[in-house]
Amino acid sequence: MNLALLTEADFIGPDRVQLTGRRFDHLATILGSEVGDQVPVGVENGDIGTGTLIQRDAEAAELAITLDQSPPEPLPLTLVLAMPRPKMFRRVLQTVAALGVKEIWLINAYKVEKSFWQTPWLGPDALRENLTLGLEQARDTRMPQVHIRQRFKPFVEDELPALLAQRPGLVAHPGTDQPCPSHLSSPATLCIGPEGGFIPYEVDKLVAAGCQSVHLGRRILRVETAVPVLIGRLYDGCGY
Repeated sequence: MNLALLTEADFIGPDRVQLTGRRFDHLATILGSEVGDQVPVGVENGDIGTGTLIQRDAEAAELAITLDQSPPEPLPLTLVLAMPRPKMFRRVLQTVAALGVKEIWLINAYKVEKSFWQTPWLGPDALRENLTLGLEQARDTRMPQVHIRQRFKPFVEDELPALLAQRPGLVAHPGTDQPCPSHLSSPATLCIGPEGGFIPYEVDKLVAAGCQSVHLGRRILRVETAVPVLIGRLYDGCGY
């Protein structure tokens, strides 16, 4: 936890917060913070700064906070991601949040197993927890939005064109002739398939909607690897 992400519920005064649960445990056992120590803090969708520990007992810590910095700029990227395997979904979600992506569309695809949609990690609390972990890792406060669409064709035909009108689309697909671009300085939409990739029908539908098919080379990467590699390539290590 490189930053304690705060919500309105944490405030006990205009510039005082109380940390409990996971954040308190990290403060007490991992950082070993004592009264007078300072830790990075940030308010969800707001500024970041420092928190000075003024009181701590066995279950909670009280901090006086100063917020004087803006969070990092978000990436101008919309991510359209076929639902990953649940065992890697948490890691992918945290990574995407840490890299600065603020709009995520989880979609269905032919090679997405129906059981994937039953994972408890898709629940609102679980989504928020993993997005929060990603933000805390990157010292960011802007909470990403996650949209869930379990029907591929209606999404691609009815909703994707409007997204592409604002942010031109790329679909990562091994075997195409066009390499993935780099050094982007403009907004984009990136579509990434499931393990095994999109089937040809799906690629054709994405291209028909306005996406350009691109590749990363001859190597076939797992989704959890392809996501940060593609985003880093497009936006130079996320230093946009």
